[in-house]
This record gives sequence, C-alpha cells and structure tokens, in this order.
Amino acid sequence: MKIALCYESVLPARGGCETYIADLARRLVQDRHEVHLFASAWDETALPESLQYHRLPRPRGPRCWRPWSFAASCKAALLEFPTLVSLGFNKTWGQDVLYPQGGLHVASAEHNLRKFRNPLVRGAAGLLKKLDVAHWSYSLLERRQYLGARQPLIVVNSEMVRGHFRKHYHVDPDDVHVLHSAIDPERFIEPDRLRRRLEWREHWNIAPDEAVALFVAMNYQLKGLEPLLYAAHHLARRERFRLLIAGHPKTSGYERLARQLGVADRVCFIGPNRDMQNCYFASDFLVHPTFYDPCSLVVLEALACGLPVITSAFNGASELLDPPHEGYVIDNPHDHTQLAWCMAQLLNPARRAACAQAARKTAARWTFDDHYRQLLPIFAEAALRKHAA
Repeated sequence: MKIALCYESVLPARGGCETYIADLARRLVQDRHEVHLFASAWDETALPESLQYHRLPRPRGPRCWRPWSFAASCKAALLEFPTLVSLGFNKTWGQDVLYPQGGLHVASAEHNLRKFRNPLVRGAAGLLKKLDVAHWSYSLLERRQYLGARQPLIVVNSEMVRGHFRKHYHVDPDDVHVLHSAIDPERFIEPDRLRRRLEWREHWNIAPDEAVALFVAMNYQLKGLEPLLYAAHHLARRERFRLLIAGHPKTSGYERLARQLGVADRVCFIGPNRDMQNCYFASDFLVHPTFYDPCSLVVLEALACGLPVITSAFNGASELLDPPHEGYVIDNPHDHTQLAWCMAQLLNPARRAACAQAARKTAARWTFDDHYRQLLPIFAEAALRKHAA
C-alpha cells in the first residue's frame, strides 16, 4: 500500500507520538509498503532509509493559528501527491484515518484543570481557559476533524478516549476503534543492562544498592511531579530511596519545592536524556501519577524494561495493567498518602521483584507487532471506503 503519515514535526528523540510514528514507519517499510511522510521537520537519522519525505511549510503566526496552517498545507499536499491511505495524528483534517494519540483537545483541557489542587484556583483556571483564544481555536478545529462532511475512520489508544468521543461529540462507540499504544521492543535490548545500570548510577551519584523510582515527563505539572514530591516527603523519614526525574530541562521551581519539603537529597534532576534506556536500566520502578494521558508510552517502555509501574486512572495505559500484579493504579494523583503507600510497597525488594516479573509478561502480551496487525485491517477498510467514494 501507498501510505501517508501526517504530523508536523517527527523528532523521535522527543518521545511520545513522534517515537510511535518512527516505529510505525519502520514496520511498514519492513513489509514493503511505500511510506510517505508529510511534515515540516524530521530527524532523518531516526527514520527508515526508504521513507519518502514531503516538506511542508513550517507554520508561523500566532499559536492558535499554526495548527490550521499546517492542516491546510497537509491537505493541499495530499491532493497533489495522493496515496491509497492517509493517516493523521493530531490537529489535521482530510485524512482517511485519524489517530489522535494525544486524545481529544476538549478532554485534555478538562483534565488539565485537575492538576490544580485548590478548588478556587481550579475554578479560576477554568474561567481563564474559556477566554483563551487558542482553546477556542483548537476546539473548532477538532469539530472540523470529527464532525465535518467527510468522516474519517477514528482510531484511539484507550477505552478512556473512546468514552471522551461519546461524551463530548456523541460519537457512537462502535464507530471508534480502540487500539492501545504499543512500542517496538527491539529498542530495549538488554545484554548490557547491568553495565549501563552501574555506569549511569555512578554518573548520577546514585549508590548501587539504592532503590530508584523513575519519573519521566516534559510537562511536569500535568504528569504529577508536585504530588510525587509530597509523597516522597511522606516516605523520607522511614524509607531509603531516590527519585530520578527526567524530561524537561527547566526544574528550578521543583528543585525549590524539594528543598522546602526536605527531600532535595532524595531527588536527582537530570533533565532531557537522549537514550531513555539509561534511565530505565538505572531505575527499579516507574512512578507516573498523571492527571491526563490517553495511553502513556513511558508506561509501556517501563514494562518492556521489566519495571513495575505506579500510575493513575487518568492514564489510558492503566487499562493494560492488572493491579497489583505489575504495580498500582491510584484514583487521584493529589492523594499523597495513597501514592506514598504504593511507593512503599515497591520499595520492598521481594514485592518489587514479583511485580517486575509480571511487568515483563504484560509487556510480552501486547507488542508492537500485535498493534500493527490490528492496524492493517483499518487501513484496508479506509482504502475500500475511498475507492467506493
């Protein structure tokens, strides 16, 4: 098949959807499909050699306008260079299949308010959101995507997101394909795991026998770093552990909070790390108390590396877990006490070892090949619909 992948910027080192696009492109090319990437920027070294590129203008102007600009450029390019099936991932329209890995904007905006613990602050933030031009712009664009004259096939990465389609746009659940996110396990080969574990622990000044909880995010507030630091404060008096914080380089506010809570000596802020295997291999379990994640890839990567996981019910990836076998799912990330209790369970070496074994088994049950095999019939359906039209 001749397949188009449409996304503004494909830099897989940033993780998330961009990593997924690289994995999917690699698998499609391996099966001898002709794959075209329509994007404004990409890292060619992280993508398969035979991928064909179509450079679109980099969107400029106000933030609220840029997605409209890219979407219009993408639609025009697809008319000029038609493919059998086109797949869009974010704020675009006109593709045959839409797979919004970031979920619905309206649902994301709603969940974003949950990160504010104080109800008054949450209410004020909600009022400001209603006055935000970008919010209205993205909401209108989303309605064009899913409620326009030409309906795409919709693929989502969790039952949670399927529920959001029904709640916000009254889309029949039977019209939404649920295909949980997946990762390519070949990216997590482990022959040198022990060497890298010791090497990077030494690099980050972490003792070989310390239990390490890993937190990975670019949006620290949305992914729950503040409640995690409070949970560390609850544990600090009775447990020996370290928190390894990877992701966004701007950490000064959270470093200040760690000092105020008296846990600065327990927290290691490392910022961005190009090879996340170093972080996974140096750690003992993942803590991801997010306020919103359609289906977090970092959870799947941690499971593939044999790490137990603590996450929240606001993460679609929690649907792949069977707590307490691989770890724990908390109801409310603001509940420091519950989060600290879950962490305490995984600071027990025997409990952690049992969860690690279960994590590997869960990761083995849902692989990228499984995901890919379920995606191909959706592409075939899209091609038939286009031919019939």
